[in-house]
This record gives sequence, structure tokens and C-alpha cells, in this order.
Amino acid sequence: MADEPIASLNNKTCLQAANKPNIDKVAAKGRCGLLDTIPAGFAPGSEIANMSVLGYDVPKVFEGRGSLEAASMGVAIADGEMAMRCNLICIEDKKIKNHSAGHISNEEAEELILFLQKELGNEQVNFFPGVSYRHLLKIKGGKKQLKCTPPHDVPGTPYADVMIKAKSDDANETADLLNDLILKSQVLLENHPVNIKRAAAGKDKANSIWPWSPGYKPDMKTLLELYNLKSGSVISAVDLIRGIGVYAGLKIIEVEGITGLWNTNYEGKAQAAIEALRTDDFVYLHIEASDEAGHEGDVDLKIKTIEYLDSRVVKPILEEVSTWTEPVTIAILPDHPTPCAIKTHTNKPVPFIIYRTGETPDEVQVYDEFAVEKGSYGLLRGMEFMQTLIKPLSPNGE
Repeated sequence: MADEPIASLNNKTCLQAANKPNIDKVAAKGRCGLLDTIPAGFAPGSEIANMSVLGYDVPKVFEGRGSLEAASMGVAIADGEMAMRCNLICIEDKKIKNHSAGHISNEEAEELILFLQKELGNEQVNFFPGVSYRHLLKIKGGKKQLKCTPPHDVPGTPYADVMIKAKSDDANETADLLNDLILKSQVLLENHPVNIKRAAAGKDKANSIWPWSPGYKPDMKTLLELYNLKSGSVISAVDLIRGIGVYAGLKIIEVEGITGLWNTNYEGKAQAAIEALRTDDFVYLHIEASDEAGHEGDVDLKIKTIEYLDSRVVKPILEEVSTWTEPVTIAILPDHPTPCAIKTHTNKPVPFIIYRTGETPDEVQVYDEFAVEKGSYGLLRGMEFMQTLIKPLSPNGE
């Protein structure tokens, strides 16, 4: 939900323009700061940023987005296998129109991915359906030394200019295989019945795959091991976040009607978080809506998603925990900015709040990218956020 000043908002950001009294209330009662979630040398992807927020040493443990999403999907990554995120995207006039095939439905996407598995899958290559445009590709014997471009970074770019390149001679065969799969998918998908129907309805076609973020199975300790937590849960519609949660040792909580978009089941997520907090030490509640609005460049929608977060998630959680006698800690933050003007992620530090029952607040009264600069936490980097959040716990985690 973090952004840059927008001319049409009188040079305010979406956070500054949104009506968010409950989030501002948390800021006024808590302590604030900025968090640098992207280590040097890494692109500002959600996989990197969320692992940083959760307190992992990203350069030591990161092994690509695909292997994380595989964990959420229940797909095992064996030794010698490489996993990749595999988007269904829309290509128009040989340019990448969008990274999401117009936010294709789960049902349509599954039909297309299973079709590709039938036509292109074999002992070496396997496709697995995920959620909406987000899917998984496994390559047996694949080499991860590849230069891959996330499709959400390059809307409007000729796809031929950003195809996969090998970073080493050892990876040439893998790069050639993946580029061949991209081109073959375009031929197979263009006139598939799903895409014929989508075109007739004025929707974007899902007429190409786009593999990226290669890696092997990661070696990650759980949050329970790293931070002495006894139990924890994750709530998200996004396989990436759920997969990180699996490796982090968090229980995945299923919530009906969650979509990863503006129309997700906000109330259901809030209630699930409240119920989990009754028994778990830690709950990671993730909402993707503002990020997707940023990728669409839709300022009004992004503001609406922030206001929904405020009124439909933060408010009921605050109202519930205010009746509890047990101390509660609440943190609110984005993982990375997704400015509407450029429709992709940046690596600028994000604003955060940490509120603890009974703790003296700092002078910050509202929550946005600039107000938190006066916060008492200053600028934190990577693992320091989780270390700060969990630090007040006693050695036995109570």
C-alpha cells in the first residue's frame, strides 16, 4: 500500500489520501519507523520482502519463488529439480500487456495449465495449477543460473526483449528449454476455447506462460526455532505467502472467499486472525489487494483497498483485542511499495507501526510514508524488524 506522491491527489500518497481512522489510531497508540525490506543485490519482489519482514536472512536462505509456492501447493521439490513461478500472461501486439492475463479466474487458469501439461509436460517438464495467474513449473535437472524478468516489471515491453538468458554456460540448455516452452505455449494457448470465450467477452487472453524466479528447495529454519515462538499461523490467498509460511512452521488457515484482489473476504480474514490469536503466539495476516491495485495503476482502487483494510480488518481486530486482558502486539506494514505511476515494485523502505499493550507511544499521530519518519524506531533493515517485534518476549516465549 506504500506509494509515491500522486499529482491527481494534490501530491499526496494513497495512504495520505485514504480515510483510515483505525490504522491512524494504531499509529497514535504505537511506535513507528521505516523498514528496508530489500537486501542489496536483490530485486524488490514479494518473496524477498516478506521473508525479510518475517525475520529471515534472505541472502542465506532464498532459493527462488517457485520452491516457496510449491510448498503451499503441496508439490514436493526433489534433489536435482528446479522450481519456477509460472505466470499466465497476456501478450498483445508482441508486447506484454499485463502479468495476470486480466486476473484470469482459477477455473479458466486450471484448464489452461492442465492443457499445457498434457501437451508439453513430460518426465523433465511439469506444470502445476495454482491460483488465478500464478502457477508452478518444475524442471528436472534445471539450472537456476538464469536471468529472468518478472512480468509485472515490464508491461508494454516486447516479450522477445525480456526472454530468459543464461548467466553461465552450464545453464544454456535450461534457458533454451524455457524459451522454447514460452513460444510453444503461445501457439497452443492463442486459440484455446478458454481464450476464445475470454476474447468474445472483451477480456484479456491468457496467451502465454512466463516462467521466472528459479530455485531449488530452500533450507530454512522455522520461526519457532529462530524466535522462540511456540505456535503461529498464516492467512493469505497467495501461494507464495502460504509457502513461506510452510517453511516458517506456520499453520495455513483456510478462509472461504479470499481472492488476492480488492474483492477478497476481508471480514473472514479478520475473524480468522482473531480466532488464531486466541491460541497462537503469532499470526501473519496478509492482504494482497493494494499491491494488485498498484500493478493496475488504479489510484482510486488502491485507496479503496486501504480503506477496506482499515474498516473491515483493522477495526474489528482492534475492537476484539481491546476486550482482552492478555497483552497484544499488533504490527501494520506493507512488504514493499507498488507505486501506481510505474505499476511495479520499488525497493524504498516501507512505513511500519508496532503497537504493544501498555507501551508508551511516540509522537507519530497518523500512518503514512512520511509521518513515520518521526517515529522512534528510525530506519530498520531486514531481520531487525522481527527481532524488534519479538524481542520483548521472555526466553520461554511468553
